[in-house]
Amino acid sequence: MRDPIQKMQPKEQFSCGVVVVAAGRGERAGQSAEGPKQYRTIGDRPVIAHTLDVFATWASIGPVVVVIHPDDEALLAAALERMSRPIAVSVVYGGATRQLSVLAGIEALAKAGVRHAMIQDAVRPFIDHALLDRCRTALEGGAEAVLPATAVADTLKRAPDGRLVEQTVPRSGLYAAQTPQCFRLEAILAAHRAANASGRSDFTDDASIAEWAGIPVVLVEGSPDNVKLTLQKDISMADERLTRHAIPDVRAGNGYDVHQLVEGDGVTLCGVFIPHDRKLSGHSDADVALHALTDALLATCGAGDIGDHFPPSDPQWKGAASRIFLEHAARIVRERGGVVTNADISLIAEAPRVGPHRQQMRENLAAILDIGLDRCSVKATTNERLGFVGRGEGIAAIATATVVYAPGTKA
Repeated sequence: MRDPIQKMQPKEQFSCGVVVVAAGRGERAGQSAEGPKQYRTIGDRPVIAHTLDVFATWASIGPVVVVIHPDDEALLAAALERMSRPIAVSVVYGGATRQLSVLAGIEALAKAGVRHAMIQDAVRPFIDHALLDRCRTALEGGAEAVLPATAVADTLKRAPDGRLVEQTVPRSGLYAAQTPQCFRLEAILAAHRAANASGRSDFTDDASIAEWAGIPVVLVEGSPDNVKLTLQKDISMADERLTRHAIPDVRAGNGYDVHQLVEGDGVTLCGVFIPHDRKLSGHSDADVALHALTDALLATCGAGDIGDHFPPSDPQWKGAASRIFLEHAARIVRERGGVVTNADISLIAEAPRVGPHRQQMRENLAAILDIGLDRCSVKATTNERLGFVGRGEGIAAIATATVVYAPGTKA
């Protein structure tokens, strides 16, 4: 198992590590090919990846220990690959109960020398930085134990046999506990060790162990969104929530290019050579259409323009086929999480005629970009004999590229 935690140094002032409990089997959520519920997909990523992401992006993040079942190393590794920001974790195996798993986690965390510990259920993916900040403030204020909780809003009934109501329980002063439950590390570690030594294994959360050990537990405001995913319907609802709220990252890039016509025997447009009494002047094959589309693709992820990647001053590009430039731009888009969904080129020229070659041009674009033919458009128009294009001095191209990036993709 990996153990980078021993190499981490605690922060000079507030130092807090995190124990993410992920060793459970989640029987109440039913069976799934994806594995236990903490590894099931919501919003296109495993539950635990969402949970860890909140800590990975928190300004006060310290060392992180993930407590897993011995069978789940591959599942955790796959989940870590799906995080929006990489995070170093120490992985330890859990015990037969959650209580023993937490003890294993805080024993490992103690090696980092941090003063505080946050103990978080892996299946609470909707924590947020505001909640973590409230916990931090309470710890910095001297609290030995901090419990995020929400006041009970429902009327509570007691029915010992599960059928007949025996009494209504006053809800005044009652709170529903959440995680992360936060502690001075030395205190909660001692309490867990004492509970284990005494043979107690019936505690339902870490705050109850602190209470048993005589540690005062301070409440902070929890979050109504901070739900625990227990049943399959909880997972389905969480997936629906994330999918519904995901904003498609659709970007459109524009490109424009122009090349002068000089004496020659033909022009190359969209990779198609068209015999003509003139040719386009340029350092490469001067394919004005592919140059404009290359710039359009690069624009969707802020990757500069064609001149940044293929300087005209570089002799290696003299006479080069412009499909090389377009393939390069498409590769950059893919590496940054983008999917090209449409390419549109408008050619502006008095001659030669583009119409007879349009189908081959579209097929070339589809092959280079690896998209459907119906997503590639090539149009041509004249400039009504106005300007340099109208006088036959050059050919211009305007291109638009549409790319869909994964939500949260950073260029």
